[in-house]
Amino acid sequence: MLNDLKKVLDDQWRRLERRPTSEASVVTVADLPVSTANGSLAAGLDNAGNRHLLVPIGAHQVVRKGLDGPVLRLSKRTLEHDGRVQDYADLACLRRDLNDIFATLCADILVATEETPENPVKVLHRILDRWRALFLNPGPPLGTQQLAGLFGELVVLELLLEHDSGAMRLWKGPAGHRHDFATDAGALEVKTSTNPDGRAVRIHGLDQLEPPLDGLLGLVWLRLEPDVQGGIGFLELIKRVLDLSDDESEILTRLAAVGYRAADNDHYAHSRYSINEHRWYNVDVAFPRLTTVDLAAASISTNVRNVDYTIDLSGDSPAPMETNDVERHIKAMLEDIR
Repeated sequence: MLNDLKKVLDDQWRRLERRPTSEASVVTVADLPVSTANGSLAAGLDNAGNRHLLVPIGAHQVVRKGLDGPVLRLSKRTLEHDGRVQDYADLACLRRDLNDIFATLCADILVATEETPENPVKVLHRILDRWRALFLNPGPPLGTQQLAGLFGELVVLELLLEHDSGAMRLWKGPAGHRHDFATDAGALEVKTSTNPDGRAVRIHGLDQLEPPLDGLLGLVWLRLEPDVQGGIGFLELIKRVLDLSDDESEILTRLAAVGYRAADNDHYAHSRYSINEHRWYNVDVAFPRLTTVDLAAASISTNVRNVDYTIDLSGDSPAPMETNDVERHIKAMLEDIR
């Protein structure tokens, strides 16, 4: 439903863009197929080409203040539409390069309003609170290593989504889970390197290479090479993942949790990588690792904490998983979410 409503929004905005504009027309509007007691929600376009979502409200309802750019602006607006004057909560996107993400946000608002149409402005505020971090989260853009690490996780997420559009529910790393992707039946830990030599992998903690209690653990290792002229663009990969998913807003929420902000897209515009190696390993008893079980077996106190260490996968052993084994691992994880 989210993607269907997003398509409706895009179609209406494009129709508005084809209409002639005049100085007297501040915002032109087109009704959307979501109704409330005060009328239908509407798509809008102003003379500057900025897209708007207009949520009808009662004359005495209050629109929350404090959202006033540089990406989003929320205000109360009175418009004459279909021969009558109507008050709206007016949500505008001030960055055209973010129109696609804005469409997803607006579609999320439409879905929620359909479910609870009796108080649409309350729905609007609630959904904006969920999305606020994506546009307004303070802090610098992702650093070089953070960006490469997130790119690697998105490569794996894209693969999982190609198997199942609901696979974003496996992506647990942004919430602080010890594994990047996890169910009870299996887990994946993703490690990314931009070093052209060797296959050194840094492990953080004694539980990072511990499998789920009743499942298997795989380690996915990728070697990336920055490639301004070719490769895969970071923003391109995000769009591919969003297109494959059946819940774009949840993916964007997770992206915000790891420090990605749509407002920083200019900073990422030239971030591109070629994938020079992509290996999957089965983390079994033969795989080099340290866990609390290993410490106990070596009679080392399990009170040891904050253990970081490096494993070297440069040699022939351990051997990477075969394609069939990778598919079985993915299938086992996906079956656990159905």
